[in-house]
Amino acid sequence: MLGEGILKGLAETAKNFAGSYVSKERLTTVQYPEERIPTAEAARVFPFLVYDGTDWEAGLRCVACQICEKECPPKCIYIEKSKDKKPDYVGKLQIFPARFDIDVSVCMSCQICVEVCPFEAIKMDTEFELATDDRFEGLLRHRNQLAKSNEYYHKIHPTEAAEVDARLAEEKAKVEAKAKAAAEAAAAKAAAEAAAKSAAPADAPQATAPAKPAEPAPKTTGGGE
Repeated sequence: MLGEGILKGLAETAKNFAGSYVSKERLTTVQYPEERIPTAEAARVFPFLVYDGTDWEAGLRCVACQICEKECPPKCIYIEKSKDKKPDYVGKLQIFPARFDIDVSVCMSCQICVEVCPFEAIKMDTEFELATDDRFEGLLRHRNQLAKSNEYYHKIHPTEAAEVDARLAEEKAKVEAKAKAAAEAAAAKAAAEAAAKSAAPADAPQATAPAKPAEPAPKTTGGGE
């Protein structure tokens, strides 16, 4: 029937309007900011940097590989590498970002930086109240403002964070097992070489230098008278 979809939509609207007076579930609006609707886990606004532990500067997962900076479509990420190194989550020495800024006035929340990061260091936040009266420096988020703990990550994205932690733990276990096996192999090789060296004087005869041949007697010449 012509207009059937419009009539169904109007009926649904009328049902919610009337039901909102008797059922809180029918309410379609809240008194913001006093009342807030819980943010969905899949929501994404602007990126933030994940760190492990309690010290954000020492625990940042970012190693300043600059992949996110290169892949960012609006070019709103700015990274400068450090001159020294620090251990990453598997104990490997890595460069870290001396500078990591994101211009939130340019960011389009595409999440490409999250998808290309090989270290699970950058994720999408659900915080959206970033308005400021400073349209220049106030909209440039620095690394100390972007850094948020892994506990915070678990709070806003529990399912995704649990999967990431499990994957990182598995990778760390593999690296540690490989390092342990290499150390055991090196120790076994060193022990075998030491045993062979200590057993060599008792089992193998000492080599003697060949006897030096005797020098021939000097010839003498005699004259007759």
